[in-house]
Amino acid sequence: MKKFDFWNDHSLEFLEMSMKRDFQERIEKPDGYGKKKRECGDTIEFFLIVKDNLLKTISYDIAGCVNTHACANTIIKFAENKTIEKALKIQNEDIIKYLKTLPEPEHHCAELAIEAFYLALKDIG
Repeated sequence: MKKFDFWNDHSLEFLEMSMKRDFQERIEKPDGYGKKKRECGDTIEFFLIVKDNLLKTISYDIAGCVNTHACANTIIKFAENKTIEKALKIQNEDIIKYLKTLPEPEHHCAELAIEAFYLALKDIG
């Protein structure tokens, strides 16, 4: 059995989203905030700023693995400059499909990220 090669066996989408740190930032006084923690200790927080009913700024902070980073960045790719209503339609299956090579045992990372994101959306006044 061939050993998995992280750099050569992952999709370009997964590699880009897992290594990207452009949106990893804590925002003071966001319009929406959501935090979710798993039993294993992995934690993700989303910070949202809305302008003209669009998600103009989305950032996150993570205590977790590259898989969770990949999922958080994919959510931002799908949701930035979208309405709250459109953002609420993003599903964890959309994240998994986009990333292509998110390992099946790590699909919970997509669930964790989308749950925290939904909490942030619902927190918007």
